[in-house]
Amino acid sequence: MATSSRVRRTGLAGAIVLTALLGLYVWLVASRSVALIGTGKVVGVVLGCAFLVLPLVVIWLIVREWVLAIDVQRMADELAEADELPVDDLPRSPGGRIDRSVAREQFDAARDVADAAPDDWRSWYHLAFAYDAAGDRRRARESLRHARRLYRGKATA
Repeated sequence: MATSSRVRRTGLAGAIVLTALLGLYVWLVASRSVALIGTGKVVGVVLGCAFLVLPLVVIWLIVREWVLAIDVQRMADELAEADELPVDDLPRSPGGRIDRSVAREQFDAARDVADAAPDDWRSWYHLAFAYDAAGDRRRARESLRHARRLYRGKATA
């Protein structure tokens, strides 16, 4: 458990550092954009306005990812308390790659559970990790977002 806590803190510290660096980048782009707008020249104003959109999009994406991460951690904490966290016990190659055939078998079982209980955030959380193990990161993320929507619905109900 101490190792898990240490890994979580290291991951959090890395995320904070990257967010801070991205924040610095956004500030630099925004300040240059404002300087371009301040020139009063048509080209400068147009470019400045166009470049000002980029930091706004980046800020929105950062906030969106942090909110997802916080919700996923809350879900993981709740699953851990109930001793229902997904366990990564898949066989691996000497290089650390997951055996995809076993991952697909476990994926099929997780998908069947999610299909049987479409309103249960826990089944979608488990499905997300099954997608990830099977190598489909896009669907894993979609499943986590769906689990979060269901989880938030549960929290407000």
